[in-house]
Amino acid sequence: MSTKKEQPVDDDFEKETTKTSGGFGVRHAQASFWFLANVIGYCLRVCISIAIVEMTNTSSTQHDVYNWNSNEQSTILSAFFWGYTVMQIPSGYIARIWSAQKLLSFGMLICGALNILTPIAAKYGGLMAVCACRVCMGLCQSCLLPCTHTLLSKWTNPNERSRFGAFAYAGGQFGTVISFPISGLLGGSAAGWPSIFYFFGALAMVWSITYFIFGYDSPSVHPRISNMEMQHIEDSSGTSDKEDASPDNTTKSLPWKAIFTSVPMWALIIVHCGQNWGYWTLITEMPSYMKGVLKYDIAQNGVMSALPYLTMWILSFPMSWLSDYALQKGVARGIVRKVCNSVAHWGPAIALICLAAIPIESSGVVVAILAIAVGLNAGALCGFQINHIDLSPNFAGTMMSITNCIASVIAIIAPLICGVIVLDNENKTYWSIVFYISAVIYFIGNLVFIVFGKAEVQSWNDPTSSKIKKRSIKDSIA
Repeated sequence: MSTKKEQPVDDDFEKETTKTSGGFGVRHAQASFWFLANVIGYCLRVCISIAIVEMTNTSSTQHDVYNWNSNEQSTILSAFFWGYTVMQIPSGYIARIWSAQKLLSFGMLICGALNILTPIAAKYGGLMAVCACRVCMGLCQSCLLPCTHTLLSKWTNPNERSRFGAFAYAGGQFGTVISFPISGLLGGSAAGWPSIFYFFGALAMVWSITYFIFGYDSPSVHPRISNMEMQHIEDSSGTSDKEDASPDNTTKSLPWKAIFTSVPMWALIIVHCGQNWGYWTLITEMPSYMKGVLKYDIAQNGVMSALPYLTMWILSFPMSWLSDYALQKGVARGIVRKVCNSVAHWGPAIALICLAAIPIESSGVVVAILAIAVGLNAGALCGFQINHIDLSPNFAGTMMSITNCIASVIAIIAPLICGVIVLDNENKTYWSIVFYISAVIYFIGNLVFIVFGKAEVQSWNDPTSSKIKKRSIKDSIA
């Protein structure tokens, strides 16, 4: 904690603090690192969706080509989430008790190195070696969301949280936006599809080293943050370094039972599962849809596959601003979260139903509908995703690791089921079934969040004070 916070603060100082905190500060620089982490993290995840199109292109003579069928390709596309799921909860726990900044740095460094090794694994080990690489990449990148959430809870206050959270997590969409066209260009170049893995892997390693040097876990350990900015963050964030310790300076134990018996927590789990089904079905299968149904070559495929995510990235900024503006005007936090999430889930559900039900011949119209279906997902950044911090600032990272762990199982299942349904990539009827299923899951997940979701800090956010309160009641009765 800053010494400034322990001293009495007069009105003039408070005004100066507010004024200073409104400009660009250290917390904005740290948020830029989180944004780039999500950019690069998603590049590493999705670049294989474009690469695999060229890796299995039997007409190509430039580089190694693999005769993997639809089910084998779906297995590779889902393999990342096998490791990603296993390490979610351990990552959230490690980020809370050790260092979210260091964990994120090391995780992304190893993930980047494994991405560079993928072409070698494919050449000498085939399908199983590529799957092993993707599983290990998932293990390493499992820390991305828990660490980002942990850092957000320490570096932001509630009135800025939607903007900072949307900015950081919109890096995922921006990463997808740049990954698809860059992958398409690299895959179609003389360097071929292996260059896709080399480029993004090297990018991840450079970011990791930079963030390890210049990143920090919280305002209290940053050597150059002003006292005014530190006070602005700590006075209103609902958490701090010292809040994670009980009165005897031991680390707070996680209230596992309270978390897993919390109705709002289960609403988050279900809505997160719905998000992962729809979003990851689209993100992993769209290049195959573009090639099979719309007949785009690899360079066109990369550009067209990126457009929906460009739309989502652009929409994240007005949506996050409107979300914070509504909160500042006194709109209930729960209403803001649920309205944003309804836009994010029911909007795409309607778009996917239209895409499945209406016979459309124009590829431009199809891409436009897909852009709407994916783009409106931006509302989820200010909806269920930031809601973890609303419920418990102290355990937000752990909560995100729990919901993301369970939802990641869905991210594994969705591409596999898609591979079973779509027996022929050129048959639009098969793709319509996939779109209908995704629309229904989007609708049900958000309905549960609307009915059972909350936005108030839960009592188990501070189990130590709850125990003290119960003890004092017992003492008074005695």
